[in-house]
Amino acid sequence: MSELNFVTVGDGTRIAYRFDGDARKPVLMLSNSIGTTLHMWDGQIGELSRHFRVLRYDFRGHGGSSVPAGAYSLDRLGRDVIELLDALGLGRVHFLGLSLGGFVGQWLGIHAPERIDRLILSNTSSHLGPASYFDERIAAVRQAPDMAETAETFLNNWFPAKMMAANEPVIGEFRAMLLTIDRQGLAGLFAAVRDADLRRTVALISRPTLVIAGEHDTVTAASHSELIAAAVPGAKLVVLPAVHLSNVEYPSGFMQAMFDFLR
Repeated sequence: MSELNFVTVGDGTRIAYRFDGDARKPVLMLSNSIGTTLHMWDGQIGELSRHFRVLRYDFRGHGGSSVPAGAYSLDRLGRDVIELLDALGLGRVHFLGLSLGGFVGQWLGIHAPERIDRLILSNTSSHLGPASYFDERIAAVRQAPDMAETAETFLNNWFPAKMMAANEPVIGEFRAMLLTIDRQGLAGLFAAVRDADLRRTVALISRPTLVIAGEHDTVTAASHSELIAAAVPGAKLVVLPAVHLSNVEYPSGFMQAMFDFLR
């Protein structure tokens, strides 16, 4: 199965998902960054699907999923994952979340550890603030005529200046992805990040955990990853010389750290 499929969760929102790889292999679920779709992982799917049955999905408000009105919450994003797993008859999976996906991974590790085998938290944080910053972003994205300016802001936060200056092909791919994002969906997810604070509860994660940080990450600083790794019992920390999208900028190092952990 490689086409886009849909599950309707409890509040009526349709969540888009797809599988890649042999159904007999262990399931690895991927959760992406705000401002991206499940295609954020396209560069890794060929290799990952040789070892895992890879499950990808779009956050509510992004990609092929529905765009509910109003603010979203981390609790709702976590329950979207649980309801998706329930609908697919999956009891437990490996879970890899990057950025907002890492927030969701932490929530699952805290609230639904029975659904997680091994947990990978990449380029993420337990809390980002201040709230006023996200309020400003929400207002700006709602008032903007389109996603053009917002897209450039994201790209400059995600990639090093040398990649941006060279206008490497991957920059164009992510720009095109950003321009398709629904502004209400982006505002809804900004609200979920604004209101999330897992700094005290992250220590409750009991599943084996790998934390991957970007040395030059200006969105979720490496120090945030260090705090998560220090708080989660037995967690391993790997720091890559990346900005925010470590899987794109340093795919070989990212995949090596991931495979070493999952094997």
